[in-house]
Amino acid sequence: MEVVAGASELLLPESFLEFLNQNDLDPSIYAASQSTPRYIRLKPGCKLELAEIEDELKCKLEEVCWLPDFYYLPPDVRIASTKAYQEGKIYGIDAASGAAVLALDVSPGDHVLDLCAAPGAKLCMILDLLGCSGSVTGVDVARHRLAASRTMLQKYAVGDQCRLFVADGTTFSLTPLRAQSNSKSCNTEEEEKNEIYNKWTPRRPWKERKRIAKASKTFSQIQEPDLIFYGKHSGVVGLSRRDVYRRVNDHEISQFGYDKVLVDAECTHDGSIKHIQKFEQWGWTTLQRRVLDAERTDDLTVLQLKLLINGFRLLKVGGSLVYSTCSLTVAQNEDVVERFLSEYASAKLLEIDAAKNWPCRQARVAKTLRFDPVTSSTSGLFVAKFTKFMA
Repeated sequence: MEVVAGASELLLPESFLEFLNQNDLDPSIYAASQSTPRYIRLKPGCKLELAEIEDELKCKLEEVCWLPDFYYLPPDVRIASTKAYQEGKIYGIDAASGAAVLALDVSPGDHVLDLCAAPGAKLCMILDLLGCSGSVTGVDVARHRLAASRTMLQKYAVGDQCRLFVADGTTFSLTPLRAQSNSKSCNTEEEEKNEIYNKWTPRRPWKERKRIAKASKTFSQIQEPDLIFYGKHSGVVGLSRRDVYRRVNDHEISQFGYDKVLVDAECTHDGSIKHIQKFEQWGWTTLQRRVLDAERTDDLTVLQLKLLINGFRLLKVGGSLVYSTCSLTVAQNEDVVERFLSEYASAKLLEIDAAKNWPCRQARVAKTLRFDPVTSSTSGLFVAKFTKFMA
């Protein structure tokens, strides 16, 4: 694979430059990444400690004027060894990712679904915005990544309203527990046969550990979501397994589904500029396989559409869904949106009200947005917001 100098210090292979050209992308975005700042989010309530955090980081934290509680700092500053990070006062999250969460317009009392929840930074931000009412359900197919999300929730003390399921986001079908409030098991004898959820602890009962071990052997064919965490106010405590795993029909979902759904779908990550830079160490042949391979991209667009469809299915009428990817390609963004809209008459794109002051540009489909290092001084991100009408 021939490697040539692009518009940056990063030597980009010709095949990747061709890929960028096919998607009307300017290679200079990879040059801009050299000066793209690092972003952190300050946990609400910690502003009084800002000066102390700056002293520890040995740099000034500049407030992101268009994104509350976000700050930027030089790209080479490391935060992992700092006391503020270890004590859960700050965490790293790109401003564009924060914008995708803000687009949801989360309000106290909402029931929110994060369908691709790992590694957990957006999940933490959703829970911060939610406050002390409502709930968040986080789903991810990768057990180890979702376990990292669980650790993050505990570190930042935001997990009380949350439950986490290892599950396939394209088939996950559990609704918020409010949909089951009128249908809890009331047969005491029946409940005795069911597992009743007490306060969550890291130490699981023997029967549950046995079930997990069995499920892990057939992990690629997950049949039932595996609840790996639930907070004390998530609605799970005191319920039976039957209540927590109860399925509801589409009519019930239209009334009692999720108020807000985030589908931050798996993608080729070509908009994550730092991710692309890593291929200098990993080897450009790896880039060919992970990003440029047409067959893999086709598989991903099928997956992305399935995730969007299922997230929308679990959304209640009048609710809002945000679809995002950190790819800059049309195939994984506008094409997925247009195909979805052509198949679902009850779906409609919404203007993102909060975006009026965002440093982003309109994408090829009206009302959808794109972030990139040149326009936004962030990583690349595509964002679209939908609502659901009664079919």
